[in-house]
Amino acid sequence: QVQLVESGGGSVQTGGSLRLSCASSADTSSSNCMAWFRQALGKERERVATINKYGGTGYADSVRGRFTISKDNAKNTLYLQMNNLKPEDTAMYYCAADFWPRSGGYCTSARFNYWGQGTQVTVSS
Repeated sequence: QVQLVESGGGSVQTGGSLRLSCASSADTSSSNCMAWFRQALGKERERVATINKYGGTGYADSVRGRFTISKDNAKNTLYLQMNNLKPEDTAMYYCAADFWPRSGGYCTSARFNYWGQGTQVTVSS
């Protein structure tokens, strides 16, 4: 069983920045894909950013150019640097990971079998 714990959320003004962290109880280097999702109240869950086993990244159009996903395998921690935040970024942000034993290590085939409990991000105008 893998535990993922998010931190770093908070309340900021439009244009501000936050860095979210996701501490993993398992070796992040063994994850095929790790990702950040978000869900605003009354809205569908949205995939925000992904990073595969080899460091390749992908972003939702809504955050591309503003958010950066990264991970530090030595610390078993996933990060999401969020810059130029907008009110529409307000949501609960979740860390997710694909730890299935499989070959490939790409996010296109990811099945996220572990999830964190979330950290709230609120952006005021």
